[in-house]
Amino acid sequence: MWASGLHSPIYCDNRIALSYPKVRNYIRQQLVTQITEEYGLVDVIAGVATAGIPQGILVAQEMGLPFIYVRSSKKEHGLTNQIEGELREGQNVVVVEDLISTGKSSLNAVEAIREAGGKVKGMAAIFTYELPIADKNFKDADCALFALSSYEIMIRKAAEKDYISGEDKESLLEWKKDPQTWSDKHKTLQT
Repeated sequence: MWASGLHSPIYCDNRIALSYPKVRNYIRQQLVTQITEEYGLVDVIAGVATAGIPQGILVAQEMGLPFIYVRSSKKEHGLTNQIEGELREGQNVVVVEDLISTGKSSLNAVEAIREAGGKVKGMAAIFTYELPIADKNFKDADCALFALSSYEIMIRKAAEKDYISGEDKESLLEWKKDPQTWSDKHKTLQT
């Protein structure tokens, strides 16, 4: 179950890639290439807490750029920061995230950076579920997004490798068409 309350038929765990140096380096390099091609000159890389932090650090290190990270909300103690690290007004920022579902938490980070005076050029993610609500949320927030991979690519590859059955594939595609209805149906089956 996601924070939004939706049930999902899969769990996409990009964090496991951090345990494999070849995979981790490949992802880092692909993000660097895409950020450079899509967004041009960048002053700061930002990671979304928590899963965007390690990927963001790897990207910032490779690009020789400063790194910041954005919490989901301000700390209730200490300096009460939502943004950790140094961000100066007017700096161009690209936000790194591990995956995009509805986009809500990712765009919360974008808003925090904008409120602090940063200019968000866009977001780079490893994976997107390609949900229409996310597309709408990013459009409404005027935030560009690219992802290295997607739900449909994952399903296609899983089917090609026989990781999923035809029945599984149909269920996965059914979820993609209407996540709320699929989620409601499966909540009922679990109770």
